[in-house]
Amino acid sequence: MTEQDASDGAGDGESPLSFARQVADAMYAKDVAAQNMGIKLSKISPGYAVMTMLVSDKMLNGHAICHGGYIFALADTAFAFACNTANITTVTLANNITFLAPAKEGDMLTAVAEVQNQAGRTGLCDVIISNQEGTKIAMVRGNSYRLKSKIVEGMPSVDL
Repeated sequence: MTEQDASDGAGDGESPLSFARQVADAMYAKDVAAQNMGIKLSKISPGYAVMTMLVSDKMLNGHAICHGGYIFALADTAFAFACNTANITTVTLANNITFLAPAKEGDMLTAVAEVQNQAGRTGLCDVIISNQEGTKIAMVRGNSYRLKSKIVEGMPSVDL
């Protein structure tokens, strides 16, 4: 679901978009790793997140391209934000990444994550990472697992 699709209530008269934003803001405030890597949340809606990261010289490997671990961290972060918009603590069960092209210093990477399926406690989410020119850098398919807790206590949880 994209931002434009979010129009129904999410509990207590909130829109799903507003609900997802509150959960994401609470998560981001505690995500020291993402903050330290310069990962920023640019869009959020139920089951959907877009995050960006600028490739710095400190992220380069011995081939003078972005280390795959940073690209994976960006993808995993977008995955987490998309999967947690229902306010049910959701973690990565497994992820598979395929690198398609190198990212270079100065590239602005964008990760678009979208939950494809949620059935009970497990889900499936796809993430596409592209650079500022629209070149696909990597693709991730991941499985998620819901725990029995909330991101924001006092807020309800909703179905994606």
